Parts: sequence; structure tokens; C-alpha cells
Amino acid sequence: MFTKIAAQDIGPIPTAFCRVAIGAMFLLPLLFWKREVAIFRQNWGKIFLVGIFNAGIPFTAYGFALLTISTSTGAIVNASTALFGALIAWLWLQDKPGLSRTVGLVLGFTGVSLLALQNAHAAPPGGLAGQLMGMLICLFAPFCFGLSASFTKLYLSRVPTLVSSTGSLMGATFFLAPFAIYFWPAHSIEWSTIGALLTLGIVCTGIAFTSFFRIIALAGASKALTVTYVVPVFAVFYGVTFLNEIITIPMLLCAAVILLGISLSTGLVRLPKSR
Repeated sequence: MFTKIAAQDIGPIPTAFCRVAIGAMFLLPLLFWKREVAIFRQNWGKIFLVGIFNAGIPFTAYGFALLTISTSTGAIVNASTALFGALIAWLWLQDKPGLSRTVGLVLGFTGVSLLALQNAHAAPPGGLAGQLMGMLICLFAPFCFGLSASFTKLYLSRVPTLVSSTGSLMGATFFLAPFAIYFWPAHSIEWSTIGALLTLGIVCTGIAFTSFFRIIALAGASKALTVTYVVPVFAVFYGVTFLNEIITIPMLLCAAVILLGISLSTGLVRLPKSR
């Protein structure tokens, strides 16, 4: 929701840059306070690479996508992060999912797909192409998230979460800086945009990244990414409440399928074992 607000005012690339830069500035003093700068120096190359694929590219993709699709549709497509994460972890880390997790991932992706198709079907005349293009652009972000999650588990699992999150945001900031300067808008930034960027940078990035890297270290990449299935439920609520987006019965039914997928893929609910 905040990405959509900012991207419509200053553009996708400046929005992504401000988000990661604010997040990095928020966490950097904590890195010095925890005296973990030396650990960052030892791993900065890999951490910066994670930042490009875990923040720089996907946040930019979301900004472009949300110029043509709703926040709920963007979050729905984002929920496929769990599928990409599981597939990449399976192929790269040999983290083969069990029956319950496999069924959960399939159910979750089915619910996501149906909900995305429902949004595309409800698009106004002439807007179907924009909806589909926005979804395709948005779909690139979950692929990057899944790739960076497995990379983090493989090479940075022993790096403190504060170091990983702060360093990755710094890497994304340096990566996006030249593009943001080139595409920076000439007009003054709205106060609502400033508020959205601060929330994105501090709450949705700085604090959230620290929690996310901690979950990867404790539970594994593919399991950590399954929480993205619940994002569409919140996004639909925020879109309806604050952006006057429309919610329908098919949306609620798909959300129920997604929540069932979360329950199975995270182990909250397990299928009965065959005798």
C-alpha cells in the first residue's frame, strides 16, 4: 500500500531507493552499537549481493507493477514467493518438502493463481494488458526473494541477522543510487509520500528485514518464505479500508485456500499418514 502511494508520486525507482536507504540508516547505528561492524567487513561482498536480489530488484519491480495493478493483486502475486523458495531450496539445497508441505504449497499457489485471475477478470475494458504485465513484473520479485533466501541459508546462516539485514539494505542502496538520481522527479514530494517512505523504510524494511533473516536462520529458507501466503489477506484489508479497493466473495474464498496452504506448508496442520 505504501509502495503504491509513493510510486505514484515520485516513481518506482526513487521509491525503492528511499525505502532501502531509510532502512539502512535506521539499522546502521544499531550495527555499531552491537559492535558487529567487523563481521560485516568479513562478509560484505556476499551481503551486498543478497541486498540486490532481496531488496533492490524486487522493491523496484513492485513499484513498477503497482502503477497498473491494485495493492491486493500485487500482494497476491507476491505470495508465490513461497513456491519459488521451496523449489529453489529443493534444487539448490536439497531441502525436499514432505507430503504435507507439498500439498500446502500447491494449495497456496492455486489460491494465489485463482485470486490473481479473478483480479484480471475484473479489470476495466482495455486494462487487461496492464493487469497481466503488472503481474508478470511483480512475479519477478518472488523469484528474487526465493533465490536470495537460499543463498542466505547457504552462505550467511552464521552471520548475525542485524549484519545481514543492515548490509543487504546498504548493498541495495548503492545499487539503486545512480538510477534513483537519474529518475528523480523534478516536482516537490507530497507529505503523504514522505510518510509512506518513512513507514516503508523503518517498519516494513528495517524492522521486518531483521525478523526475516532471523527466521531464515532458525527455520530454513523455504519455511520462512511460506509466511508470504498471509500477505494477500492483509493487503486486501488495507486496500479496501484505505484505498477504496473492492473485495468480492471469490477473493474471500481464495484467501481461505491460501490460509489452508499456509497451515499445511508450515506444519500447523498435517495430513494423516497412510497406514
